Amino acid sequence: MREFGEPFHFTLITDNVLFDNFWMFLSSHMVDIVLFYLSCALVYFGCMYIACKKLFPSDTMLAFLVCLAAFETFSAGTNGFKAGTAASVFLVAIAYKNKKFFSILMALASYGIHHSMQVLVAAYIATFFIKNVKWYFYLWGLCVILSAMHFTVVQEYFATLTDEQGADYLRADDDLTYKTGFRPDFILYSSMPVIVGWYMIFKQNVQSSSYGFILKLYLLTNALWMLCMYASFTNRIAYLSWFMYPIVLLYPFLATHFRQKAHKFIPYIVYGHLGFTLFMHIIYY
Repeated sequence: MREFGEPFHFTLITDNVLFDNFWMFLSSHMVDIVLFYLSCALVYFGCMYIACKKLFPSDTMLAFLVCLAAFETFSAGTNGFKAGTAASVFLVAIAYKNKKFFSILMALASYGIHHSMQVLVAAYIATFFIKNVKWYFYLWGLCVILSAMHFTVVQEYFATLTDEQGADYLRADDDLTYKTGFRPDFILYSSMPVIVGWYMIFKQNVQSSSYGFILKLYLLTNALWMLCMYASFTNRIAYLSWFMYPIVLLYPFLATHFRQKAHKFIPYIVYGHLGFTLFMHIIYY
Protein backbone atom coordinates (compact mmCIF):
# COMPACT_ATOMS: atom_id res chain seq x y z
CA MET A 1 0.00 0.00 0.00
CA ARG A 2 1.39 3.41 -0.93
CA GLU A 3 -0.01 4.93 2.32
CA PHE A 4 1.73 2.38 4.55
CA GLY A 5 4.15 4.19 6.83
CA GLU A 6 3.66 7.56 5.10
CA PRO A 7 2.44 10.71 6.91
CA PHE A 8 -1.32 10.91 7.29
CA HIS A 9 -3.22 13.78 5.65
CA PHE A 10 -6.98 14.00 6.02
CA THR A 11 -8.71 14.45 2.67
CA LEU A 12 -12.23 15.08 1.46
CA ILE A 13 -11.32 14.04 -2.09
CA THR A 14 -12.30 10.40 -1.77
CA ASP A 15 -15.39 8.25 -2.25
CA ASN A 16 -15.83 7.28 1.40
CA VAL A 17 -14.54 10.08 3.60
CA LEU A 18 -14.66 8.38 7.00
CA PHE A 19 -13.66 4.89 5.93
CA ASP A 20 -10.88 5.88 3.55
CA ASN A 21 -9.31 8.36 5.98
CA PHE A 22 -9.51 5.81 8.77
CA TRP A 23 -7.81 3.27 6.51
CA MET A 24 -5.07 5.73 5.57
CA PHE A 25 -4.59 6.77 9.22
CA LEU A 26 -4.02 3.17 10.29
CA SER A 27 -1.78 2.55 7.28
CA SER A 28 0.33 5.60 8.07
CA HIS A 29 0.89 4.25 11.59
CA MET A 30 1.59 0.74 10.23
CA VAL A 31 -1.19 -0.81 12.30
CA ASP A 32 -1.60 -4.56 11.87
CA ILE A 33 -4.28 -5.47 9.32
CA VAL A 34 -5.90 -7.74 11.91
CA LEU A 35 -6.69 -4.72 14.08
CA PHE A 36 -8.22 -2.97 11.08
CA TYR A 37 -10.60 -5.85 10.40
CA LEU A 38 -11.30 -6.20 14.11
CA SER A 39 -12.29 -2.51 14.22
CA CYS A 40 -14.67 -3.00 11.29
CA ALA A 41 -16.17 -6.09 12.94
CA LEU A 42 -16.71 -4.20 16.21
CA VAL A 43 -18.59 -1.45 14.37
CA TYR A 44 -20.50 -3.94 12.23
CA PHE A 45 -21.76 -6.13 15.05
CA GLY A 46 -21.66 -3.46 17.76
CA CYS A 47 -23.98 -1.07 15.93
CA MET A 48 -26.26 -3.96 15.04
CA TYR A 49 -26.53 -4.81 18.75
CA ILE A 50 -27.04 -1.16 19.78
CA ALA A 51 -29.92 -0.85 17.32
CA CYS A 52 -31.52 -4.05 18.65
CA LYS A 53 -31.07 -2.85 22.23
CA LYS A 54 -32.78 0.44 21.47
CA LEU A 55 -35.63 -0.95 19.37
CA PHE A 56 -36.27 -4.13 21.37
CA PRO A 57 -35.20 -3.51 24.98
CA SER A 58 -37.10 -6.55 26.27
CA ASP A 59 -36.06 -8.89 23.45
CA THR A 60 -32.61 -7.63 22.53
CA MET A 61 -30.83 -10.97 22.20
CA LEU A 62 -33.68 -12.52 20.23
CA ALA A 63 -33.63 -9.64 17.74
CA PHE A 64 -29.82 -9.70 17.58
CA LEU A 65 -29.77 -13.43 16.86
CA VAL A 66 -32.32 -12.96 14.06
CA CYS A 67 -30.06 -10.24 12.62
CA LEU A 68 -27.08 -12.59 12.79
CA ALA A 69 -29.07 -15.28 10.96
CA ALA A 70 -30.17 -12.93 8.17
CA PHE A 71 -29.51 -13.93 4.56
CA GLU A 72 -26.85 -11.28 3.87
CA THR A 73 -25.21 -10.97 7.31
CA PHE A 74 -22.24 -13.21 6.50
CA SER A 75 -21.54 -11.84 3.01
CA ALA A 76 -21.92 -8.24 4.22
CA GLY A 77 -19.44 -8.97 7.00
CA THR A 78 -16.85 -10.47 4.66
CA ASN A 79 -16.93 -9.70 0.93
CA GLY A 80 -18.95 -6.51 1.38
CA PHE A 81 -17.79 -5.48 4.84
CA LYS A 82 -17.48 -1.78 3.96
CA ALA A 83 -21.14 -1.51 2.93
CA GLY A 84 -22.11 -3.84 5.78
CA THR A 85 -20.38 -1.64 8.35
CA ALA A 86 -22.06 1.46 6.91
CA ALA A 87 -25.45 -0.26 6.99
CA SER A 88 -25.04 -1.19 10.66
CA VAL A 89 -24.29 2.42 11.48
CA PHE A 90 -27.45 3.40 9.60
CA LEU A 91 -29.39 0.93 11.76
CA VAL A 92 -28.43 3.11 14.73
CA ALA A 93 -29.80 6.13 12.85
CA ILE A 94 -33.07 4.24 12.42
CA ALA A 95 -33.20 3.15 16.05
CA TYR A 96 -32.66 6.70 17.33
CA LYS A 97 -35.06 8.29 14.87
CA ASN A 98 -36.74 10.32 17.66
CA LYS A 99 -33.41 11.95 18.55
CA LYS A 100 -33.17 13.87 15.32
CA PHE A 101 -29.67 15.35 15.61
CA PHE A 102 -28.03 12.07 16.62
CA SER A 103 -30.03 10.13 14.04
CA ILE A 104 -29.02 12.47 11.22
CA LEU A 105 -25.41 12.37 12.41
CA MET A 106 -25.38 8.57 12.26
CA ALA A 107 -27.03 8.59 8.83
CA LEU A 108 -24.34 10.93 7.52
CA ALA A 109 -21.63 8.86 9.21
CA SER A 110 -22.89 5.78 7.37
CA TYR A 111 -22.59 7.71 4.11
CA GLY A 112 -19.04 8.64 5.07
CA ILE A 113 -18.22 4.96 5.50
CA HIS A 114 -19.70 3.85 2.17
CA HIS A 115 -21.15 6.03 -0.57
CA SER A 116 -23.96 3.56 -1.35
CA MET A 117 -25.68 4.86 1.81
CA GLN A 118 -26.62 7.98 -0.15
CA VAL A 119 -29.66 5.95 -1.24
CA LEU A 120 -30.65 5.45 2.40
CA VAL A 121 -30.02 9.11 3.24
CA ALA A 122 -32.25 10.15 0.33
CA ALA A 123 -34.95 7.70 1.46
CA TYR A 124 -34.60 9.00 5.02
CA ILE A 125 -35.29 12.54 3.78
CA ALA A 126 -38.18 11.38 1.58
CA THR A 127 -40.05 9.97 4.59
CA PHE A 128 -40.36 13.49 6.01
CA PHE A 129 -42.17 14.73 2.91
CA ILE A 130 -44.29 11.72 1.93
CA LYS A 131 -46.21 10.78 5.07
CA ASN A 132 -48.91 8.38 3.86
CA VAL A 133 -47.57 4.83 4.05
CA LYS A 134 -50.08 3.68 1.43
CA TRP A 135 -48.12 5.45 -1.29
CA TYR A 136 -45.06 3.40 -0.42
CA PHE A 137 -47.01 0.16 -0.76
CA TYR A 138 -48.39 1.30 -4.12
CA LEU A 139 -44.92 2.27 -5.32
CA TRP A 140 -43.50 -1.12 -4.28
CA GLY A 141 -46.26 -2.98 -6.11
CA LEU A 142 -45.79 -0.84 -9.22
CA CYS A 143 -42.06 -1.53 -9.22
CA VAL A 144 -42.69 -5.28 -9.03
CA ILE A 145 -44.86 -5.01 -12.15
CA LEU A 146 -42.32 -2.85 -13.98
CA SER A 147 -39.53 -5.25 -13.09
CA ALA A 148 -41.53 -8.20 -14.43
CA MET A 149 -41.93 -6.21 -17.67
CA HIS A 150 -38.11 -5.91 -17.88
CA PHE A 151 -38.23 -2.15 -17.29
CA THR A 152 -34.55 -1.18 -17.01
CA VAL A 153 -34.62 2.55 -17.78
CA VAL A 154 -34.01 3.51 -14.14
CA GLN A 155 -31.15 1.03 -13.84
CA GLU A 156 -29.49 2.41 -16.96
CA TYR A 157 -30.03 5.98 -15.78
CA PHE A 158 -28.40 5.32 -12.40
CA ALA A 159 -25.44 3.72 -14.20
CA THR A 160 -24.76 7.08 -15.87
CA LEU A 161 -24.80 8.92 -12.53
CA THR A 162 -22.60 6.73 -10.36
CA ASP A 163 -18.85 6.05 -10.44
CA GLU A 164 -17.23 3.31 -12.52
CA GLN A 165 -17.55 0.67 -9.81
CA GLY A 166 -21.21 1.51 -9.28
CA ALA A 167 -21.80 1.44 -13.04
CA ASP A 168 -20.26 -2.06 -13.18
CA TYR A 169 -22.73 -3.23 -10.54
CA LEU A 170 -25.65 -1.79 -12.50
CA ARG A 171 -24.74 -3.25 -15.87
CA ALA A 172 -26.32 -6.53 -16.91
CA ASP A 173 -23.67 -9.02 -17.99
CA ASP A 174 -24.83 -12.47 -19.01
CA ASP A 175 -21.27 -13.80 -18.92
CA LEU A 176 -20.95 -13.47 -15.17
CA THR A 177 -21.31 -16.50 -12.94
CA TYR A 178 -23.82 -14.59 -10.80
CA LYS A 179 -27.49 -15.17 -11.43
CA THR A 180 -29.04 -12.25 -13.24
CA GLY A 181 -32.44 -11.40 -14.64
CA PHE A 182 -35.86 -11.46 -13.04
CA ARG A 183 -35.55 -12.95 -9.54
CA PRO A 184 -38.85 -14.32 -8.19
CA ASP A 185 -36.94 -15.92 -5.29
CA PHE A 186 -35.62 -12.54 -4.16
CA ILE A 187 -39.05 -10.95 -4.66
CA LEU A 188 -40.63 -13.64 -2.48
CA TYR A 189 -38.02 -13.03 0.19
CA SER A 190 -38.45 -9.25 -0.02
CA SER A 191 -42.23 -9.47 0.09
CA MET A 192 -42.55 -10.96 3.57
CA PRO A 193 -42.05 -7.69 5.51
CA VAL A 194 -44.36 -6.01 2.97
CA ILE A 195 -47.16 -8.53 3.54
CA VAL A 196 -46.68 -8.36 7.30
CA GLY A 197 -46.65 -4.56 7.18
CA TRP A 198 -49.86 -4.36 5.16
CA TYR A 199 -51.59 -6.81 7.51
CA MET A 200 -50.43 -5.05 10.67
CA ILE A 201 -51.29 -1.52 9.56
CA PHE A 202 -54.51 -2.04 7.65
CA LYS A 203 -55.94 -5.17 9.30
CA GLN A 204 -54.66 -5.01 12.86
CA ASN A 205 -54.58 -1.19 12.97
CA VAL A 206 -51.07 -1.07 14.40
CA GLN A 207 -50.27 2.61 14.90
CA SER A 208 -46.58 3.26 15.48
CA SER A 209 -44.61 6.16 14.06
CA SER A 210 -41.35 4.22 14.50
CA TYR A 211 -42.70 1.18 12.66
CA GLY A 212 -44.13 3.40 9.94
CA PHE A 213 -40.75 5.07 9.49
CA ILE A 214 -38.85 1.77 9.25
CA LEU A 215 -41.44 0.28 6.90
CA LYS A 216 -41.34 3.33 4.61
CA LEU A 217 -37.56 3.11 4.39
CA TYR A 218 -37.73 -0.57 3.55
CA LEU A 219 -40.47 -0.19 0.93
CA LEU A 220 -38.74 2.72 -0.78
CA THR A 221 -35.27 1.17 -0.95
CA ASN A 222 -36.59 -2.28 -1.89
CA ALA A 223 -38.71 -0.71 -4.64
CA LEU A 224 -35.54 0.88 -6.00
CA TRP A 225 -33.90 -2.55 -6.11
CA MET A 226 -36.88 -3.85 -8.12
CA LEU A 227 -36.06 -1.30 -10.81
CA CYS A 228 -32.41 -2.43 -10.82
CA MET A 229 -33.05 -6.17 -10.59
CA TYR A 230 -31.37 -6.98 -13.90
CA ALA A 231 -28.04 -5.59 -12.71
CA SER A 232 -25.00 -7.86 -12.60
CA PHE A 233 -24.63 -7.56 -8.82
CA THR A 234 -28.29 -7.25 -7.91
CA ASN A 235 -27.70 -8.54 -4.37
CA ARG A 236 -25.47 -5.52 -3.65
CA ILE A 237 -28.39 -3.23 -4.48
CA ALA A 238 -30.91 -5.41 -2.68
CA TYR A 239 -28.77 -5.18 0.45
CA LEU A 240 -29.68 -1.50 0.74
CA SER A 241 -33.07 -2.71 1.97
CA TRP A 242 -32.25 -6.22 3.17
CA PHE A 243 -29.91 -5.04 5.93
CA MET A 244 -32.99 -3.79 7.83
CA TYR A 245 -35.02 -6.92 7.00
CA PRO A 246 -34.92 -8.50 10.49
CA ILE A 247 -35.80 -5.17 12.11
CA VAL A 248 -38.80 -4.39 9.92
CA LEU A 249 -40.00 -8.00 10.15
CA LEU A 250 -39.78 -8.25 13.94
CA TYR A 251 -40.86 -4.76 14.97
CA PRO A 252 -44.67 -5.16 14.88
CA PHE A 253 -44.42 -8.44 16.82
CA LEU A 254 -42.05 -7.21 19.54
CA ALA A 255 -42.46 -3.45 19.86
CA THR A 256 -46.14 -2.53 19.27
CA HIS A 257 -49.45 -3.19 21.01
CA PHE A 258 -49.75 -6.35 18.87
CA ARG A 259 -46.96 -7.81 21.04
CA GLN A 260 -49.49 -9.29 23.46
CA LYS A 261 -50.82 -11.56 20.69
CA ALA A 262 -47.47 -12.15 19.02
CA HIS A 263 -45.90 -14.85 21.18
CA LYS A 264 -47.39 -17.66 19.06
CA PHE A 265 -46.01 -16.14 15.83
CA ILE A 266 -42.43 -15.51 16.96
CA PRO A 267 -41.11 -19.12 16.64
CA TYR A 268 -42.45 -19.36 13.08
CA ILE A 269 -40.79 -16.06 12.16
CA VAL A 270 -37.45 -16.95 13.72
CA TYR A 271 -37.24 -20.50 12.32
CA GLY A 272 -38.68 -19.50 8.95
CA HIS A 273 -36.16 -16.68 8.62
CA LEU A 274 -33.26 -18.96 9.56
CA GLY A 275 -34.60 -21.73 7.33
CA PHE A 276 -34.59 -19.44 4.29
CA THR A 277 -30.99 -18.42 4.97
CA LEU A 278 -29.83 -22.02 5.31
CA PHE A 279 -31.76 -23.09 2.22
CA MET A 280 -30.27 -20.31 0.09
CA HIS A 281 -26.68 -20.87 1.27
CA ILE A 282 -26.60 -24.66 1.51
CA ILE A 283 -29.05 -25.92 -1.12
CA TYR A 284 -30.02 -23.18 -3.58
CA TYR A 285 -26.54 -21.85 -4.33
